[in-house]
Amino acid sequence: MATRSASWSPPADGRRRVPTALAVVVAVGLFLTAWWGLHRDFFVREQISDLPVYRSYGQAISHGRVPYRDFDVEYPPAALPLFALPTLGPGSYSGAFDRLIWLCGVAALACMAFALRSLRAPPARMWFALGFAAVAPLALGSVVLTRFDLWPAALTVGALAAVLAGRSRLGLGVLGLGIAAKVYPVVLAPVLLLHVWRRRGAREAAIAAGVGAAVVAGCFVPFLVVAPDGVWASVVRQTTRPLQIESLGAAALIVAHHVGGLGLTMRTGFGSQNLVGALPHDVGRALTVLQVLAILGVWLWFWRGDTGSRERVVVASAASVCAFVALGKVLSPQFLIWLVPLVPLVRGRRGLVASGLLAAALVLTQLWFPNRYWWLVYGFHTRETILVAARDVTLLALLAALLWPRPRVTEA
Repeated sequence: MATRSASWSPPADGRRRVPTALAVVVAVGLFLTAWWGLHRDFFVREQISDLPVYRSYGQAISHGRVPYRDFDVEYPPAALPLFALPTLGPGSYSGAFDRLIWLCGVAALACMAFALRSLRAPPARMWFALGFAAVAPLALGSVVLTRFDLWPAALTVGALAAVLAGRSRLGLGVLGLGIAAKVYPVVLAPVLLLHVWRRRGAREAAIAAGVGAAVVAGCFVPFLVVAPDGVWASVVRQTTRPLQIESLGAAALIVAHHVGGLGLTMRTGFGSQNLVGALPHDVGRALTVLQVLAILGVWLWFWRGDTGSRERVVVASAASVCAFVALGKVLSPQFLIWLVPLVPLVRGRRGLVASGLLAAALVLTQLWFPNRYWWLVYGFHTRETILVAARDVTLLALLAALLWPRPRVTEA
């Protein structure tokens, strides 16, 4: 008599599992409903869109112009396909871009499901995590529709899922593509490599690191060859930006403006509205130092524990990205998209608290962006100042929740 395939056998720990395909189908259905809702008048009556910039890049590429050489680009090379592809087919650019970003969202949900399968997540955890991520766009609002950030977010959680499944070379390769699309996924690299080192040895970690570096190089080197000055200018532009008005440091200064009459100057530049002057410059530098120290602190926290634990990898990955977002001198609303596929993967009470804080940060952002954004910019209005400051503090609370030590259980 033929034996039954192991894939149809009960789990070793005796717990029932949700079929991954079923979970993905249900989550995609919820996501499609949320996406449809985002196009209703309540969400789209006022928008601050990056699509005109993306369209200009895409049209230039379709006309044979070389990015970084023939026109300036502020994004890394792996973002370019998202700008160029919507120009190739019939119909409007915005419609084609919308469909492309929706597919990125679907890919992120599928990668989350595979990550949860590797984590041997019980049904309640699987449904909660995927359901949260599927409806999160409604909490954040229309900014999801007009930014390409679901692309690097999908690549990031895809890299995490591959490493959790033991596919370290694939995972670091996908992470390399994510780094070449938005840079921020680089904060996951030490976490994932330490995990691979612990579980599969130094040689495999070195090979995986080489694969990731090769992917990054493969994206950047062709443009460095034809337009080194243009690529360098793009890097300098991103690393020398002033203190953006939504950042934690800017929020603190605006609060000081309301409370103590601190004089502030706003100026538009680098694609955002920023606080300028000696004090904002110093605050921006201090915030960058805190950001680097916080990320290093997350890596140290991970290294001092069980680096072979898949659950610890998930927490450290979410915390690394959270530190990057919360303490950056630029904190645009779309940066919260990066957290949506990662935070709900965290297990247990910590995951529930962290997801609740992330949900609060998403809603707090939508309460002022985009319809009341200019009230913050021109006049530093009190209501908008409170909302921005509350959102930024909530992100700090999220970072604390992810890293808060678990209470030790003592025997009687």
